[in-house]
Amino acid sequence: MDIVLAKSAGFCFGVKRAVNSVYDEIENHNTGIYTYGPIIHNEQVVQDMESKGVKVIDDLEGLKIITEGTVIIRSHGVEKSIYDLLENKKIRIVDATCPFVKKIHKIVFEESANGREVIIIGNDKHPEVEGIKGWVNGKAWVVNNSEDVEKITIKSDSKVCIVSQTTFNHNKFKYLVEIIEKKGYDINVVNTICNATHERQAEAKEISSKVGAMIVIGGRHSSNTQKLYDICKEECENTFFIQTTDDLKEGSEFYSYMKSCEGNSLKSIGITAGASTPNNIIEEVVLNVRDEFWTNVGWIIQDNS
Repeated sequence: MDIVLAKSAGFCFGVKRAVNSVYDEIENHNTGIYTYGPIIHNEQVVQDMESKGVKVIDDLEGLKIITEGTVIIRSHGVEKSIYDLLENKKIRIVDATCPFVKKIHKIVFEESANGREVIIIGNDKHPEVEGIKGWVNGKAWVVNNSEDVEKITIKSDSKVCIVSQTTFNHNKFKYLVEIIEKKGYDINVVNTICNATHERQAEAKEISSKVGAMIVIGGRHSSNTQKLYDICKEECENTFFIQTTDDLKEGSEFYSYMKSCEGNSLKSIGITAGASTPNNIIEEVVLNVRDEFWTNVGWIIQDNS
């Protein structure tokens, strides 16, 4: 049996940069360290930071009451008004926004200032999208499906700029752009899905199409991990979304499935992970699958190259 581990599994550049920025502040023995929202969507990482004294501020009211210290801007980015508030309060800012997200902020700020309507393709409730909306001069339209497109009331002769949440499904983005184009706008389409997301999704699709079962590791609130799960599930019915090895233990859906496969035709299992999943959790899952279920079976970790 083979364990096929995705090369792209785990921290992306933006997440690694954000996480390192927090641990750098801790290492420098700075006190009064805050993050505005979870620095990334991974409970284990956030809990470790909290154990080292980092406090998570969940809302605007929480920001308003602090008078000193350092606020680290999460990897998903925030609205322009948050920067303005912190600067007015003279609170030190460490900006850990993913550079690819910062690029979107710049695009929508400039495009809307030049008179273009802005359409964001993504999840309206996701923190990244909420942050992007906060850099638009005027109203921002957010679409996640074809029904949302139908609700757009921009005049047909308007100039429009389209951007995307960085972790959005690449194929779905193209599909929605094609629908929007039929409305007759003067459109400037900027595909802001980051390359790492596209590569991760393409690799997950390829691996899941070839294995008997698939594990997707990541935080329950991670948008990019949920999209990986959806992609894998389309290719492989036996796809399991887990956060840690606790989700592989007796009583779990995965455990029951693996026990039902003992002695029969399961030849391979694939493993991928979202952009906010640390390497140590991925390694623990790989070793757990090997030791708990395939103790007496030869195994390899393929790099899918």
